[in-house]
Amino acid sequence: MLHRWLLSLVTRAGVLALAMCCSLSALYLLSCKAPSGHSYPPALVWVGGASSKEGYLALLQEREDTHRHYINSLEKQIAHLKEALQTRTQQLQESLDKAKAKGVLPMGLEGLHKPKTHVDLQEFLKAQLNRAEIQSGENLSSEYAVVPFDSFTLRRVYQLETGLTRHPEERPMRKDRRDELTGTLETALHILNGPQRHRHHHHPFSPSDFIEGLTRTERDKGTVYELMFKGEGPQIFRRLVFFRPFSPLVGVKNERVDTRHMLINIIVPLSRRTDTFRQFMENFREVCIRQDRKTHLTVVYFGKEQIHEVKAIMDNMSRETQFRNFTLIQLNEEFSRGRGLEVGARAWRRSHNVLFFFCDVDIHFTLDFLTSCRLNAEPGKKVFYPVLFSQYNPSIVYSSQSPLPSIQQQAVIKKDAGFWRDFGFGMTCQYRTDFINIGGFNRNNKGWGLEDVHLYRRYLHSKLMVIRSPSRGLFHLWHEKQCADELPPDKYNMCMQTKAMSEAPHGHLGELFYTHEIQEHLEKQKRLNDSIRLR
Repeated sequence: MLHRWLLSLVTRAGVLALAMCCSLSALYLLSCKAPSGHSYPPALVWVGGASSKEGYLALLQEREDTHRHYINSLEKQIAHLKEALQTRTQQLQESLDKAKAKGVLPMGLEGLHKPKTHVDLQEFLKAQLNRAEIQSGENLSSEYAVVPFDSFTLRRVYQLETGLTRHPEERPMRKDRRDELTGTLETALHILNGPQRHRHHHHPFSPSDFIEGLTRTERDKGTVYELMFKGEGPQIFRRLVFFRPFSPLVGVKNERVDTRHMLINIIVPLSRRTDTFRQFMENFREVCIRQDRKTHLTVVYFGKEQIHEVKAIMDNMSRETQFRNFTLIQLNEEFSRGRGLEVGARAWRRSHNVLFFFCDVDIHFTLDFLTSCRLNAEPGKKVFYPVLFSQYNPSIVYSSQSPLPSIQQQAVIKKDAGFWRDFGFGMTCQYRTDFINIGGFNRNNKGWGLEDVHLYRRYLHSKLMVIRSPSRGLFHLWHEKQCADELPPDKYNMCMQTKAMSEAPHGHLGELFYTHEIQEHLEKQKRLNDSIRLR
């Protein structure tokens, strides 16, 4: 009886549960059905239309801002974590040192008092940075111990060690070198566009703002990079210095450089050569007067012959351009380049610590070079010794062209046009105080040569940094060289070597030297071809 009652109870409960499930299902279906007479709300559309250009640009800009804020937030978090880790590490180190001093260091922790691996790395980076010639110069034994810089732009690398190719510029760059320089440039742009971006610079920095970079590798220290960017004005720049001590890149310097008040006094020693001086003044008019307008020209003339022509050229230029920053000094002495530069430098009596550019009359320079002159020289810290590009004899290089190209058209850097004059130290940018403090030129030198080498060696023995690098805006114009018989043997040999190197590329010199053999070969080939045609 009890068994039947339980079975009946279970059956009723099952029927009741089934009915409830059916009711719930019906209610769910009714709630999911859309009400009649109504449509779904339209999908969200970005302002300007999802398919419009403005809409996509706005969407991309919003996402870019979001990612930038997210990156900045992550960078701040990483910085806080590094700081906290360093604090905790220092606290732990202090606790371990105290425990060790009291002799209560627990067993198994004896080795924890030693510096961690990252501390060793920091000490290594600091030691390498102190050894490298970045903050100040080091005493070098001679000019042969100098490691020159390579200069580079976005597209080219200008280097003195050209290897088997003998090309004065490298384009395109090797992949490993391109990746190295590109990575450094990207790091610099990331820093410039970071949260601490200069508030006066309204637009973000881009690769187009990059002007020029310098880099060199010292085998026992690492690689240094110095990058220059356009700043918030036409004469204001940003300089970033990095160091790679055979490890990840380390930031060394990020500074603003204002060149608006950096006057350059160009000092030129001269004797006769009025035609060349007239050509020099045309370049001075174009670059210094029309474009730069922050220069002064000092000409130190030796002798009396043609002095009136030189004065007339300068007076006419001053009258035509309303430019008054000229100084003409006459010395009734035998020509001495060192003596002329010394007199011109010490003739500056203004209180302003002027930047000197020691120059020759056969030099062609550009506005980019004047910028490099200002950026690579710093009073009490750096002197700039650019390596100029020396042109070959244009009558040989451009023998197939008539008339010859203009001076501006010849001012190109390529293998067949010239070479880096890495044995010359005459063109230099340095401040007057540094020149006076170092002792100036050796007054015992007469005539041509060696006075610039002696001054260069003095700077190498000082604490000033010597920036030695190829300059893409400085050219030595070819002229026929005369080596005077009265020169001593060492200077005469130097003069003759320079004369031979400056004439033409090695291949062209070979053609000139073997002209007779080449002509004979061509005639033999012509006779052979004629005999074949007659058969």
